[in-house]
Amino acid sequence: MKRLAALALTLAVPFLTLAACGLEPVYGDGGNGFVARNLAAVEVPAIPGREGWLVRNALTDRLGQRGASAPSRYRLDVSLDEQLEGLGLLTDETIGRERLTLRARYQLVDIASGRVVLDATAGSDAGIDVVDSEFATIAAEQTAVENLAQELADQITVRVARTLRDLR
Repeated sequence: MKRLAALALTLAVPFLTLAACGLEPVYGDGGNGFVARNLAAVEVPAIPGREGWLVRNALTDRLGQRGASAPSRYRLDVSLDEQLEGLGLLTDETIGRERLTLRARYQLVDIASGRVVLDATAGSDAGIDVVDSEFATIAAEQTAVENLAQELADQITVRVARTLRDLR
C-alpha cells in the first residue's frame, strides 16, 4: 500500500510542476479556441510556381480554410526561393548528389490596419542522389519539392499560431 502511494506521488509531482509553470496549449479549447479561429481567418493568396501551389495548398490545409466561409482577418504573404545545387563530383566529372533548398519569406498582415504582425523566414533542404536514369532523378527532385513544401507549411503554421496566441 505504501509503495502504491509512493508511486502515485512520484507520478503526480511532474504533472503538478508542469501545471504550475504557466505553460498553455496553443490549441486550447480545440477547434473553437482563440488560435484555431484566428488560423481559419488567415487568407493565403496565390504563390507563383509549382512550389508555391504546393506550399499554398499545404498551408490552407493546416490553417483550416478548406470550405471555410469566415471572413479573413489576416493575410499571409509568402514568397519562395528554390535552389538546386550539384554536390559530390564523381570520377568522370558528373554530379553524384544534389541539394535542393526551399526557403520562404512570409509576412502575416492584419487586413484591417495593414500592420505587419509577423515577418519571418522558414526553410528546409533535401539531398537527392543523381542516378543513371534521368527519369528517376527528376522523380526524386519532384518528390523532394513536395516534401519540402509540407515541411515549410508546418514551420509557417507553427510560427503563425504562436504569433496569434501572443496577440491575445
